[in-house]
Amino acid sequence: MDATTGNSPAPVLDHDKKDSASLKADASNDDSASVEVNSAADDVFGGDTIDPVYLAKAHLLNRALQDIGMGRYNWWVFVVTGFGWLADNLWPIVTGLILTPVVNEFVFDGPFLKLAQNIGLLVGAVFWGVGADIWGRRVSFNITLFITGAFALAAGGSPNYVTLCALTAVWSVGVGGNLPVDSAIFLEFVPASHQYLLTVLSIWWAFGQLLGSLVAWPLIGNYSCEVADPPNCPRGDNMGWRYFLFAMGGLMILLWVVRFLFPLYESPKYLMGRGEDEKAVSVIHKVAAFNGKTSTLSIEDLRALGAYGGSDKVATSTRPTALDTIRGHIGKFGGASVRPLFATRKLAWSTSLLIALWAIIGLAFPLYNSFVTYYLATRGATFGDGSVYITYRNQVILSVLGVPGALLAGYMVELPLLGRRGTLSISTLLTGVFILASTSARSSDALLAWNCLYSFFSNMMYGVLYALSPELFPTKERGTGNALTAAANRVFGIMAPIIALYADLTTAVPIYVAGALFLLAGFIALLLPFESRGKASI
Repeated sequence: MDATTGNSPAPVLDHDKKDSASLKADASNDDSASVEVNSAADDVFGGDTIDPVYLAKAHLLNRALQDIGMGRYNWWVFVVTGFGWLADNLWPIVTGLILTPVVNEFVFDGPFLKLAQNIGLLVGAVFWGVGADIWGRRVSFNITLFITGAFALAAGGSPNYVTLCALTAVWSVGVGGNLPVDSAIFLEFVPASHQYLLTVLSIWWAFGQLLGSLVAWPLIGNYSCEVADPPNCPRGDNMGWRYFLFAMGGLMILLWVVRFLFPLYESPKYLMGRGEDEKAVSVIHKVAAFNGKTSTLSIEDLRALGAYGGSDKVATSTRPTALDTIRGHIGKFGGASVRPLFATRKLAWSTSLLIALWAIIGLAFPLYNSFVTYYLATRGATFGDGSVYITYRNQVILSVLGVPGALLAGYMVELPLLGRRGTLSISTLLTGVFILASTSARSSDALLAWNCLYSFFSNMMYGVLYALSPELFPTKERGTGNALTAAANRVFGIMAPIIALYADLTTAVPIYVAGALFLLAGFIALLLPFESRGKASI
């Protein structure tokens, strides 16, 4: 599918159309930094925000990937990075699904579980996201799912709520690292003509919610105490949530094994940004061979464009010690890795708006969605059908609606009149509208109907947001940029359970707050200065 029209494949890009010198000249031109090919290969930023040598080399690598096309390797990357989307939505849903039975058994304030989770997600997003720009994408990619699975399995045997909250925080450190890293990996291997698939990847996000709901329905629905007042729920009568954690933790270990066995190569643009041009070319040829093709890219093509000044490679006559290496990595966590994201006024405005969007949605989404199971149960009880079975049945219905939402988002982001910004704005506004409308429900069926519409459009919203954000960061700082937005999302996510500790969740007040925040985010989306539809990531 063409990234501009969404109908036909983009034409094959010819390496011979421009030699290396003209590529470098293009990158230095104030009027246009893009290689003169179709719009799918134009970069997002223009030429004023990126080092011209880096930009020229990035164009050359983009062209090589476009020549190779969307082949077997790229589709495998779609699958294994999709595991990260699945985990990112599954585990917040997991804590929401086990909340009621856990509170019934351990008798504690439920929001503490969500607070522990969000603290872990924050640490994971920052550590793994920034780390991906320091030691590369592969390390984070190969360990995050293992951390999630191992500590989730341990949490299934928790003897008390303190242990459960602690293990929840640790497994969430693994969960938090998936999206910042996986979105960068996929974007850096996909041809420009298929970048819309970054939005479609959110179908895995919907699958995560659906999978969690489907597994929880029989386990928690059949092996849990009913809501009791006062709580009286011994462990032997409440094993459902433990079975659920064992099942989901085991699934993460299985997905980790698949990832570990997959031959993920380091991102060629990441390697180029570190001055490792020869390795970058080698990766391009490995991808081509995996797809049954060949690439004409050579190390001379990149070297002819000059040396990239931002390289991390520094000549030295002595071999650095392990301590020197550790100190160097720690130093990169400072402002040096953040400043390039604010290098120009326009890029700074874009980065700031993305952070604001993630922060606002980070508060609105968990304030409503993390407690939707509890909210449905209490409202359902008012209507006479608040059983555990009905609660999780409704959760499955809500989850199913996320799948077509993600698919529709993948189509709409390629429409010329909408693009990424328009689709994000519309879906976010409608998410807020239907949250507010849900407060008018006077029956459980009406409440479920409003929540179905909310689920559909919120999955659209997240599909676009997860795709748009990494597209608006340069490869060199993409992990750090993703970490910044994810950190903002998690910091404000931490506020949600704190608010819930002092709010009456049986009233509509949290719903009004969440709906208003989504409406605000919808208008902010229209202010983003860059539209990445039909543009190649750099």
